[in-house]
Amino acid sequence: MYREAVKVKIAIGSDHAGFGLKQEIIGILNSLNIEFMDCGTDSGESVDYPDFGEKVSSLVSSGKLERGILICGTGIGMSMVANKFPNVRAALCNDLFSARMSRLHNDSNILVLGGRIIGRDLASEIVKVWLSTPFEGDRHQKRLNKIRKIEESLNNHGT
Repeated sequence: MYREAVKVKIAIGSDHAGFGLKQEIIGILNSLNIEFMDCGTDSGESVDYPDFGEKVSSLVSSGKLERGILICGTGIGMSMVANKFPNVRAALCNDLFSARMSRLHNDSNILVLGGRIIGRDLASEIVKVWLSTPFEGDRHQKRLNKIRKIEESLNNHGT
């Protein structure tokens, strides 16, 4: 059902609400022999999600790592943080179709999950689909180029 997962190093991070699911996903990454960098948090103790969203997103934005996975309670907060970074295309995916399409059409490079929204089994399937789906390119690349121009325009105008 799945293609082979990509062989890239992935940054992974969560807040306290996503910590349990992050641990499950780390197990999945290990089983797929995918290298990862755990950017925290290291427990279920209350923390601020922007701190961990920034760590993962900055690694992807700078090109130091190709992809990332972020988890918070709903996934909304992490999505907001991640998409502030240039070159980041973070997609909140709580179903298989969204995960597949985020890669196929949008070349998402950060997967965001809601730790209080989805269960372990569904999260496992989402991660596998996201890792194994290639970017389709073609007409979709043209659209990503338009997004990149918007980013450049905003950055050049200091807004």
